[in-house]
Amino acid sequence: MTATTRGRPRTFDRDEALAIAMRLFWQHGYHATSLSELTEAMGIRSASLYKAFGDKASLFRAVVDAYAALPTADFARRALDEEPSARTAFERILRKAADNYTDPAHPPGCLVITAATNITEADADIEAFLRGLRAQNLETFRARLAAAQRAGELPPDADTAALADYFAVVIQGMSQRARDGADAAALGRVAQLAITVWP
Repeated sequence: MTATTRGRPRTFDRDEALAIAMRLFWQHGYHATSLSELTEAMGIRSASLYKAFGDKASLFRAVVDAYAALPTADFARRALDEEPSARTAFERILRKAADNYTDPAHPPGCLVITAATNITEADADIEAFLRGLRAQNLETFRARLAAAQRAGELPPDADTAALADYFAVVIQGMSQRARDGADAAALGRVAQLAITVWP
């Protein structure tokens, strides 16, 4: 799309470019998505990409910001905020993961998990960035479960840190299974089984 800003022509629409880049990173991972693939898919030259976003890493960070705002990506935070109990929140998270990770409207799995595939030492900053995002999610799980324990929703001797780790591992595994072709029904059964460990 061509637009005009202050008399200067723009060769592409920023939001459209982010959507295209998001799909590529989501489908192939960060390392396997080349600048040439990005510019070709966006229909722009590399100079335009650099001017709008900076380097590939900066573009990816902008993509992750856009991804985080999507309802299909924000489902865990929304469940934790909206559900009246921790158990129903995690039931909802698991169910939504099964549905969202297999939604045919976008590549399978979770972008933040998929993008870490085949990360190399040259991409250490992106690897650390993605690891940090996953750590934030884990800490959010731990905080919600600890609060649930204080509120009497969990037994005093329940290991809330291990329970948070467990749910994080299951959700990341569901993303990978979706990448391997598992459908919503199969992951839904995993979600139902996973919640049965609730103390």
